[in-house]
Amino acid sequence: MDMNDLEMLKQSIEILKHPSLFATVSGAHLYGFASPDSDFDLRGAFVLPIHSVIGLIKPDETVTHSLEESGRTIDLVSHDIGKFLRMMLNKNGYVLEQLYSPLVVLGGSDFEELRKLGKGCITRQLYHHYRGFSYGQIRQFEAESPRRVKTLLYVFRVLMTGIWVLERGEIQANLLDLNNAFRLSFIPDLIERKRRENAVLDEDGLSIYEESIVRLQQRLESAFHGSVLPEAPVHEEAMNDFLIRLRIRGLHE
Repeated sequence: MDMNDLEMLKQSIEILKHPSLFATVSGAHLYGFASPDSDFDLRGAFVLPIHSVIGLIKPDETVTHSLEESGRTIDLVSHDIGKFLRMMLNKNGYVLEQLYSPLVVLGGSDFEELRKLGKGCITRQLYHHYRGFSYGQIRQFEAESPRRVKTLLYVFRVLMTGIWVLERGEIQANLLDLNNAFRLSFIPDLIERKRRENAVLDEDGLSIYEESIVRLQQRLESAFHGSVLPEAPVHEEAMNDFLIRLRIRGLHE
């Protein structure tokens, strides 16, 4: 991402009707294997006004929008902060990856406070998110013909992120950064091939990848059983107070 990309993404948030709390980039750009023409996955949270959440008619808590800018697709998904907080509390690694993405398009003091609160949602139960996600990616990879480099990279990214969370208590979604610790020699080459788009794998050379996947699955299981992370979120009351403050502030603004 460069400054032009950042400015383009900032402008795309303007379609939101309600004040944005934060916006970050997810997807291939976050994972470290975006191609030159990869879409931008823009994710974030906004704040619904208090009258809309206490009334009889329930508002849309999620806004999705796809737009084209300078030949690039921006896929925008933003949730009301109340929904986002509920997802954080529900062992949802996907939203935590968005929260801790280093590719910040829009932030601020509320966003930084949310990130501090989010540390209490990094629990041992995130194992179930990453285990389930990885199995889904593996099934997709096995069903492909020919098998795609992109899908294989997602398999490794998800397994490594799950292990990292359980062993270190931190969210890390960038495959290149993860591989500095896991040291799988073929990862840089796979990423380079993915960046050239439409890369497929030779069926005769799959065994090295399959063996590594099995080892990572075993390590994920071991990390779960040995994890010292809390079993449940520990900042729920503070998150509730945070939400109330945001709603009340909206009354005065």
